[in-house]
Amino acid sequence: MTVDVSGRLQRGRESYGRRSWAEAFRALSQIDACGPLGVEDLERLATSAYLIGRDDDYLKTLERVHHAHLETDNNERAARTAFWLGLRLIFRGEMGPATGWFGRARRLLDEHARDCVEKGYLMLPLVEQQLRGGNWAEASDLAAQAAAIGSRFRDPELVSIALHLQGRALLRSQKVEQGLALLDESMVSVTAGELSPIVTGLVYCSVIDACQQVYAFRRAGEWTAALARWCAEQPELVAFTDQCLVHRSEILQLHGSWNDAIEEARRACTRFANRDDQRISAAAYYQQGEVHRLRGEFAEAEAAYRNASQWGWEPQPGLALLRLAQDRLDAAAAALRRALDATTDPLKRAKLLPAQVEVMLAARDSGEAHAACSELETIAEGYGADVLRASAAYARAAIELDEGKPRDALSTLQRAREAWQEAPHFAACIRVGVARACRALGDEEGAEMELEAARAAFERLGAVPDIARIDAIAAADEREPSHGLSARELQVLRLLASGKTNKAIAADLSLSERTVDRHVSNIFNKLDVPTRTAATAYAYQHKLI
Repeated sequence: MTVDVSGRLQRGRESYGRRSWAEAFRALSQIDACGPLGVEDLERLATSAYLIGRDDDYLKTLERVHHAHLETDNNERAARTAFWLGLRLIFRGEMGPATGWFGRARRLLDEHARDCVEKGYLMLPLVEQQLRGGNWAEASDLAAQAAAIGSRFRDPELVSIALHLQGRALLRSQKVEQGLALLDESMVSVTAGELSPIVTGLVYCSVIDACQQVYAFRRAGEWTAALARWCAEQPELVAFTDQCLVHRSEILQLHGSWNDAIEEARRACTRFANRDDQRISAAAYYQQGEVHRLRGEFAEAEAAYRNASQWGWEPQPGLALLRLAQDRLDAAAAALRRALDATTDPLKRAKLLPAQVEVMLAARDSGEAHAACSELETIAEGYGADVLRASAAYARAAIELDEGKPRDALSTLQRAREAWQEAPHFAACIRVGVARACRALGDEEGAEMELEAARAAFERLGAVPDIARIDAIAAADEREPSHGLSARELQVLRLLASGKTNKAIAADLSLSERTVDRHVSNIFNKLDVPTRTAATAYAYQHKLI
């Protein structure tokens, strides 16, 4: 049977032009089986393989492209192909082969002394190396040089990649506005359709990841929506759709669409479970765990966190917060201490520190709670992120409430509320804090209104544990006056009112004198009294004795 090679080749090229990647791969593969494709069609075949997730076919075909360029003494194009081979191998975690391809690319260019744009491409692995080493200034300088080479040779792909890498370096060196501006500039060519599909997807995903790392969630949401539209225009696309699903899940969770968030995370897990890069599935499992935990589905949350951990994802702080919700305080505290001990990156520590404050307050360890909150405040100011500032303010208010400083807490909670208003769960949690402060100040009506609004928000979200927390607050209010003292502090107050010294109280309760000193200080703060005599009067007046 005669094969219409010319017609089939034309159909393959047309499918490629329509971005029908699977159809283009089938047609071009069939022609290639009949006789080797020309180099341009081989490049189309390689790109199609990449975009439908056939990674091994992509690498094999790209190697053929590389050798085809070598056979025609086109060292520049051969070096560029070697760069893309090395880059893909890095993404697969195969550092040795990747280094080998980068080395070959440099040797080819060294043999060809003429200035060329490929020299700019080969600066990009050096930028990534500096980024991984935390050498932000060096990374920024190298990326700027690569962008300049791209501009000189009018290569929009090199310019876009280099600009976004320079932006990432500036973000990490706390030059956030400058860094975000470069990320936005790098996206101009992306949204204008000036780049190849592989570079388009790579820059999209890297920019979104960079925005999320510095808590620029609004920008991350905008670019994630744009990426989702781009993916939807290519129904056969596999590459990049996995990252898109996880990013969408994270944004949907933040904005309170929990059912949609967990569905996107599940799609990422089931659709990409057999891919070589398991990081996507790991991140998607963690996302499922977060939503299950917030909805009170603790068994499902634990299973999801364990799956994430098996694929190499750090399950904290989610798992520690799950343990706290299960009243396994020792396990929560130990897990967070271990995770913080193993984490040096400030932005990664910022993900753990709010949970550390919450757990340490529950453990009555005010020292560790203060330390974690202070570190979080320092990171938030360094990066100037509104979301981090709000998180730090909320943590500070929790400490102030625990120490009996409701007026200070109200002011701090207002800062948190102003800094971030687009996350309904966070906003409802702030309302609970405001209610606690109002009640401590005797404003029962204000407290009731805040709790009602918070409960309505939690019900819309399906936040079962938070609803139970509000019910527990209401039940406690019916049983006890709103003095805010813990059971141990009440014991200390009664002994103090009997005239005993701190040393005597320590002996009676088998505590250290330093611990009793702290309890007495907390009692004075919570009751808003200056002396032991005033505390005793308060105890008799409110029938605490």
